[in-house]
Parts: sequence; structure tokens; C-alpha cells
Amino acid sequence: MTQMTRRALLGSSLAAGTTLALPTVVSPLTAHAGAPAILKPLPPEWFTDFGSNAEMRWDSVDPSARLTPQQRLFVRNHTVTPQLTRESYALEVYGDGLASPRGVTEPIRLTFAELRAMPVTRLESTHECTGNGRSFFTRQQGQQVSGTGWSLGAVGTVRWEGVRLADVLRRVGVSPEAVSVQATGLDPSYVTGGTDFGRVRRPFPIDKALDDALLAWGMNGEDLLPDHGFPLRLVLPGWVGIASIKWLGSLEVARRQLTSPWNTTWYTMTGGDYPPGSPPLSVNPVRSAWELPWGAELRAGRPVRLTGRSWSGAGAVRRVEVSVDGGRRWRPAVLDRHKRGLGWRQWSVTTVLPRGAHTLQARATDIHRRTQPLETPYNSNGYFFDAVVRHPVVVR
Repeated sequence: MTQMTRRALLGSSLAAGTTLALPTVVSPLTAHAGAPAILKPLPPEWFTDFGSNAEMRWDSVDPSARLTPQQRLFVRNHTVTPQLTRESYALEVYGDGLASPRGVTEPIRLTFAELRAMPVTRLESTHECTGNGRSFFTRQQGQQVSGTGWSLGAVGTVRWEGVRLADVLRRVGVSPEAVSVQATGLDPSYVTGGTDFGRVRRPFPIDKALDDALLAWGMNGEDLLPDHGFPLRLVLPGWVGIASIKWLGSLEVARRQLTSPWNTTWYTMTGGDYPPGSPPLSVNPVRSAWELPWGAELRAGRPVRLTGRSWSGAGAVRRVEVSVDGGRRWRPAVLDRHKRGLGWRQWSVTTVLPRGAHTLQARATDIHRRTQPLETPYNSNGYFFDAVVRHPVVVR
């Protein structure tokens, strides 16, 4: 079966036993790689194809480029990418947490033009799927987990453009008793195992909403692509990717803690030593990746410059150590000058390696002294793999 045919089948069903209610679209989906679950092209030299999801290949990353182009950013879809228009778009805001409470049938509606006329904010952050690195639970730790088998490419650093959610909430008026905000997307309802879980939605604290949350319409100086949330998406910097709801349709502001399957059934730690009812995941851990193929071939007896990137959801990376001999000896990597913010830190190391098989490792420490461990505690969904990855190379 060809890749395009396989993707077409996956796009229509996504999984055995799963049905989808397809959204109304403004034009027919074109028959290129990625359709219909993902609209942008997915050339195999840039992406690993997971059907309804697509992972950035680290060996395709340009070491001289700090930001990840939209065309190369990973895609995580629960259903399919809807095609929406700015002209018909409006954000609905309701709930008993508003200064003047509104029900779901009588929301405050803000058009795209009204949002676009508000003060503009730009911020840089590393955007990452909660399951990034999941495959290493099995490959490196011998543990079976469920979910998409991401390596480390479900991540990218981008510069968002939009309006601060705090400014929007001040405009509509929020009660001092508000504690929770729930964002809901406009993609089709998620149906699996015969159960319709409704549209993708997830709550977050009002404190995060009033801190650095953004309603974004742009990325890296361009309009958002449909696969990344056009015309408007939520961005919660440093938090798990699921929290940054794409194709944002509504915000419920409440005086109680809101819940959804995406912060109770999924995106919490389960199995292993984690007790039932563990809290929803929020801030991403510390991770590192080398910018070269898995099992890359290097030249022996001459200096070679190796590059990589490290990032943390809690703050800037302040130190990266690398080992080229399987962890026996460690030395500091040379870091770039970006010492602040939530974007990743680029680094490099120059070394001479003898012939044979070698294991490269990199471990980062952020400004809060969070350091990558040598092993990640097991959880059944394979979330938050933050251990030092053992990257094999062959020197000839």
C-alpha cells in the first residue's frame, strides 16, 4: 500500500473502531501527502509519518536556524485539521466566572477583527507534545507504553504573535472569584471505542490565563497554517502541548475547577508508582536532542563539530553537559547566547573519535536546577520521557 493511500485511510478512520464527524470545510481537501488528517505537505526527509500525526526529523534541522519554520513543525491532531475562515470566525466567552455571568447559549462573541485590533504581543517559546520521547521508554528502558511512538521531534521553538489572554479577559470582565478557564477547539468531536468525547478541550488555572497565556494568530511572522490552529489558537508557554488548544472556539470562565477527559482520563500520570487521581500534567520537563541521524556515520581521526538543542518548560536552560563515550566522562557544551525565556538553547561540541561504535549523550539543567535524569520513572501512557537519551553513532 502506498503512503498516500494509507494516509487517506487513516484520515477517514484514524484508528480501527474509530469514527469521525467531519467538519464543514471551505474548499475540498487536496490529494497531497498529509490529506485529509493533515493538510500541509509532509516530505519524508522532514517528517516521520504517524498517520494523523507527524514528527519533525532531527537530522533535517538546520543548525544555523534558531526558530522552527511552520512547514517543519510537528503536527499533533486528535481528529482532522478543519478549514476555517477569519470572516466567519468568532471567539465565544461565557461562564459564571465572568463579572456578568453568561450561559453557553448567550456568550460574548469577539470577531477576529476585534481581537486583531487589540494590543499585539510577541513571545518565543518551545512548543512540545506531552508524549515527546515516548518511544525511549521501550527502546532504552524496555518498558511497554501506549500512544504515538514519538522520538524527540514532537517539539519546536517558534515566535508567536497575538493578543494576551489577560487583555481579552479584562475586556469582557472577570469575577475575582474566577478560578478556572476551559478552552475548546473547533476540530471535530473525538470518537474512540464507540464513545464520543466531544470536541478537544482542557481547563487551566485563571492564574495562568492572567500571566503569559496568548491567543495567537501568527507564528514566526506568518499567519498560522491550518494544521497549527488558523485562524486563532491558545498558547500556554512552557506547558504541555495539549493545553494550547488549536482552532480555539470558546473559553469558559468558571468559579469552580473545570474538568475534561483531556485532564482526567488522559494527560495525567497512570501506572507504575503513580497513585490514582494524579494531577493533570502542566509544565514540560527538561530535554535534549542531537542534530544528527540515529546511527550516524562519522569520520575517524579528525575533529567533528556536533550540535544539538536543549529546552525546559519551566525556564531557560543554563547548562548542558555532553558525553561521547557512553557516559563515562562528561564535559560542558558550548552554549548559544539565549539565556532567557522559554525557547530552546542551542549548543555544540567539537571532538575527535576513534573508529568503532560510540554513544553520544547530552543532559541539560535549567535555571530552576532541574536536571535530566539517567532514567525516567515509568508511566503507562509514556508521558514526560526526560531521561538522557543514548544516541548511537559509528565512526569509520
